[in-house]
Amino acid sequence: MIAQVRVEGVSKIYGRHRALGGISLELRAGQLTALMGPNGAGKSTLIGILSSLVRPTSGRVRVGDLTEPRAVRASIGVLAHEPLVYPELTATENLRFWAGLYDVPNAAARAAALLDEVGLDVAARARPARTYSRGMLQRLSLARALLSDPEVLLFDEPFTGLDRAGAAALASALARAKTDRRVVLVATHDLDAIDGLANHLVVLRAGKVAIDERKETPFTKDELRERAIRGSGS
Repeated sequence: MIAQVRVEGVSKIYGRHRALGGISLELRAGQLTALMGPNGAGKSTLIGILSSLVRPTSGRVRVGDLTEPRAVRASIGVLAHEPLVYPELTATENLRFWAGLYDVPNAAARAAALLDEVGLDVAARARPARTYSRGMLQRLSLARALLSDPEVLLFDEPFTGLDRAGAAALASALARAKTDRRVVLVATHDLDAIDGLANHLVVLRAGKVAIDERKETPFTKDELRERAIRGSGS
């Protein structure tokens, strides 16, 4: 099992813009890290680097003791702003395609079980993903992120577009991931959705770490709000 993910002096510069400025963090198994901060603080850039989709300008990320790039990618499940699914394929076809890339056994059964878990309507599973609403795409994206049973979960605004039932299913999945001692990072502005789930809080401001705090008991939404305001300099 991956015990931790370490971010060591990571910077990212786009032209003249510094998105991240030498940040260091440790994400631990069995904890849910809430990543917060104002728009433009560097949250999505950090998730891109953690997921290996974005290369840092300097510094490095260490995922447990893994060093081989394919093994690192196979250990990570990502839910980003973009759904990362093929619009012309159905939900089932998308999951079976990704299952083939990650050598997931019993792909058909695994895909069906995950689509049940995320609550994607049975009739919709036979339609191309391009016909889906934002909420349906988000459910499919969640199933894709969980498909390979990854030890590290990186979610960027995962509650966007979800109805109450979808948000509840996602919150349950996050709680199970903590219990299973996975490394979980969630960037979100929806404090109600993660109320009582996060026991590690990171607030970014202008590409720097403004707050890095852990608690034995999970943060309430009021505690998250107070620290987010303080960390953003408001």
